[in-house]
Amino acid sequence: MKRLHVHIAVEDLPRSVAFYSTLFAAQPTVLKEDYAKWMLEDPRVNLAISARGASPGVEHLGIQAETGEELTEVYARLKAADAPVLEEGATVCCYAQSEKSWVNDPAGVPWEVFHTVGESAVYGGGPEIEGGRLAATPTGMAIPATACCPAPAPKAETTPAGCCG
Repeated sequence: MKRLHVHIAVEDLPRSVAFYSTLFAAQPTVLKEDYAKWMLEDPRVNLAISARGASPGVEHLGIQAETGEELTEVYARLKAADAPVLEEGATVCCYAQSEKSWVNDPAGVPWEVFHTVGESAVYGGGPEIEGGRLAATPTGMAIPATACCPAPAPKAETTPAGCCG
């Protein structure tokens, strides 16, 4: 059974962990110094929060498949939608090893479709970027700046690179 995924950028991780733990009457299933995740059954959701320098608010939404077959089913729906799909493939993201793709809905909201296959000791890889909630890929698709990339680099006089493209 698939699960809704919501990733929220926060400024104060400990305060946010306390809030969501109280709201859902559950402790995080993953807790790092910059990230927390709850795998809830009621409501059936994968809620992740991170304090990695992005503006506070909803980073992205997603659909988490529990099997490769479910992922294939959802990928087929992505391909049928009237939007370009960024096929990221096998990646490390949010302290997990996953297979994933991205699409933006008509309002520009980024959606991640993924299947997690293992854990990771690191948040994720990819080029660093500066500021902003979204980063444009070479195809123009906007994906969350911190969803698959390290925290934004400190302000510098360099041109920011694209993320995960």
